[in-house]
Amino acid sequence: MRFKLPSNISSYLGEKLLKSILNSGDLNRARQLFDKIPEPNLHSWTNLISWYTKQGLSNDAVLLYSLFKKQKNQFPDRILLLSAVKACAAYGDLTKAKEIHQDAIKFGFLSDVTVGNALINMYGKCKFCEGAQAVFNELPVKDVISWTSLLSSYVNCGFLGEAFRAFREMGSNGFSPNAVTVSSILPACSKFKCLDSGKQVHGYAVKNGVAENAFVASALVDLYASCSCLKDAQSVFDCMLVRDVVSWNVILAAYFLNGESENALRIFREMSTKRVPLSYDSWNTVISGCVQNGYNTTALEYLVEMQVKGLKPNHITITSALPACSNMESLRKGKEIHAYIFRNSIFTDLTTTTALVYMYAKCGELEISHKIFNLMPRRDVVAWNTMIIANAMHGRGEEALLLFKHMIDYGVKPNSVTFTGVLSGCSHSRLIDKGLQVFHSMRDHFIEPDADHYSSLVDILSRAGRLEEAYGYIQRMPMKPTAGAWGALLGGCRVYKNVELARIAGKHLFEIEPDNPGNYVLLCNVFVAAKLWSEALKYRKIMEEKGISKPPGCSWIQVKNKVFTFSVGDQSNEQSDKISEFLNVIGQKVRLAGYMPNTDFVLQDLDQEDKEAVLCNHSEKLAVAFGLLNLNGESTIHVFKNLRICGDCHNFIKFTAKIVDKQIIVRDSLRFHHFKDGLCSCKDFW
Repeated sequence: MRFKLPSNISSYLGEKLLKSILNSGDLNRARQLFDKIPEPNLHSWTNLISWYTKQGLSNDAVLLYSLFKKQKNQFPDRILLLSAVKACAAYGDLTKAKEIHQDAIKFGFLSDVTVGNALINMYGKCKFCEGAQAVFNELPVKDVISWTSLLSSYVNCGFLGEAFRAFREMGSNGFSPNAVTVSSILPACSKFKCLDSGKQVHGYAVKNGVAENAFVASALVDLYASCSCLKDAQSVFDCMLVRDVVSWNVILAAYFLNGESENALRIFREMSTKRVPLSYDSWNTVISGCVQNGYNTTALEYLVEMQVKGLKPNHITITSALPACSNMESLRKGKEIHAYIFRNSIFTDLTTTTALVYMYAKCGELEISHKIFNLMPRRDVVAWNTMIIANAMHGRGEEALLLFKHMIDYGVKPNSVTFTGVLSGCSHSRLIDKGLQVFHSMRDHFIEPDADHYSSLVDILSRAGRLEEAYGYIQRMPMKPTAGAWGALLGGCRVYKNVELARIAGKHLFEIEPDNPGNYVLLCNVFVAAKLWSEALKYRKIMEEKGISKPPGCSWIQVKNKVFTFSVGDQSNEQSDKISEFLNVIGQKVRLAGYMPNTDFVLQDLDQEDKEAVLCNHSEKLAVAFGLLNLNGESTIHVFKNLRICGDCHNFIKFTAKIVDKQIIVRDSLRFHHFKDGLCSCKDFW
């Protein structure tokens, strides 16, 4: 016969073992044991809730507290209630916060200053200042923490004026703001770039002897950096008696924030030299700072170095590094990071997965973007916007519209960016009526169209040849028309050869962007197409006099983890002879298939034969030829170009894709073109 322990002894042994397992950090095993304890005591409930919160699983912690409330004959004590309040503060669920507040009232803990302070902080984290103020007002006894918690709540909710009012009132009520109070209000000054207010707080900190506190000093460095006062930020940092890793991270971020990447990298190297223990924040700051300042290759090098030094990148690291792959259009590096995400189960992080969706779309792999998006367990407005914009940049306007519909059906509220993405998709897919309908539906979603939305609408109409209608919308814009709107109109004038409207658009563009070479080139193109050589020459002379030059067109392709760049007539590649031979052979084949060189895209006044020779040496043709010569068994090549693809190259590549029976994807400055079977995804409309 098997001996069975009494439930009270079994519970006691289970609770002792639970504590031991929690201390070992095995939360899953601890939960399995907890569920087997017949009657867990308050201490066990408190321990498990607290551990869930410490491990970043605040949702599970709040759910566990809800489970506790269903137990019969058990009521929370002060410690258990505090653990629930902290869990809810971390989770940020206002509904649960109000329930826990009611429990504090119900079980008589509202007069306890520690519980009251925690409730104030909880409401602040839930961005519900009314609740924080109500709890504060009901506290019979207040301390410095009470005032600091209220002040922090105002800061979290963006009410800087109210935060300063609390800062002043606590002094008049006999409470001196301490280092925590000061370091709580300074981030608000940084966020809203209130330099004068920040200096006042700095003065108070010096006067009251808290300026040397590490948290206060770090907050001051961040304040001055946010307000572009880098010398002051460095001065505060230099005066710090003790510099911990947080302080170093703040000054590191300060230099990146102000675009001084070389100094930032110098500081990061100095941290290693002085043996400052590099934290996750240190690595994440340097990687994200490099990406934001265009040092994409360096960012990926630091990602590797971080792992060499024994730190596994977390979801923040990965989210910071993925844009480097997007910016470089490095599909190979992006796939390596994707593999890391899969191996380390980071896929559940929404921000990381969204960055992965965008990376694949930006590198030309829209289908993979769709697959990842469809696998996401949860999608917020940023994820939906990313997928909509991805389809727009690939010219899939119908898909962008369908995603927009699904987004609304799922109850996700669209924002301004959503409509920019949808309108862009309509523009690239000749969806004029649907674009107009989307634009006019914005107010139904309580969003007022801004200048970008008007520019997108002008682009839709201009691309469709409805130039007068587009001009009418520009004239009726409630704000001053931007370069985007006039540029869209001028682009339409180029396609549809409307010289008069081109002159009007050009005039406004030269006022807004007097040194933008693209505007001059586009207007010259209109005059050249109309055979108005003297007017074209006039603007070319203006460009020469102003020292304005058109950026040289170039195309690039990645083969075997190396990027190869081509410019017009480039002969520097070691395979130049093979490229020329390939283009000659393929040129004959495409002509037999129906291709005819379009010399309208040669802007020089040359004879026909010379014009055709110029066309043959365009950078995108050279890059495509190089890619096809180095396929290495792949069925698709990806070419990227810094300017808009020319119409002749577009036609040539379309025929080439059919003859070689491969897919050729070209991303120009406007969008992606998927060439396959003699067709392009843009349907010859871009």
